[in-house]
Amino acid sequence: MVKSTIIARIADGLPLCASVDDKHSEIELQQQKQQSKIIFRKLTVNSEIRASIESGQYFLHYFIDNNICYLCICDKSYPRKLAFSYLDEISKEFWKTYGNDVMKLSLRPYAFVQFDISIQRIMRLYLAPRASSNLDKLNNELQDVTRAMTKNIEDLIYRGHSLDRMSNLSSDLRSESIKYKKAAKRINFDALIRQYGLFGGNYFDD
Repeated sequence: MVKSTIIARIADGLPLCASVDDKHSEIELQQQKQQSKIIFRKLTVNSEIRASIESGQYFLHYFIDNNICYLCICDKSYPRKLAFSYLDEISKEFWKTYGNDVMKLSLRPYAFVQFDISIQRIMRLYLAPRASSNLDKLNNELQDVTRAMTKNIEDLIYRGHSLDRMSNLSSDLRSESIKYKKAAKRINFDALIRQYGLFGGNYFDD
């Protein structure tokens, strides 16, 4: 299930709103909420618009739209497609309500805390992954999240990994390059066997 939601501005990482969670969730998700602040600081205009960051028994999924980052903390078992569909609904509702005000430099942290009412309403709709409305979302092919970047929180904090699109592209290119080299070696080896295999057999026959 979706456990918590945070909305922040990309330009300066300013938190605009967060769901008001119960005391148990506040304690349980304390580490993940601290990690979300690190993620916000790492985000730039070049960052992937969708990503999933693994953290213990949770995933931190985020979606960027109009230079605003919408992040939710979910159980690992919660379908990623539903998580991004949830964030998409949150983003549309938030922008429709506050779009003209979110970039004001005079804003204070959590200036739109009243949006929690909308967050709680939408969150309730996504509580049960097997509810008929959510099954429809899971079956909807329009929202393809299979290529959303997936990272481990330790890679971001301790290994300096980036959330930039070019970083992900470079990683994909390296992976494809390695596959290509392995395939090329195999093809060359097979060609050598075909070329010299019969000759080798004749040599030993002599």
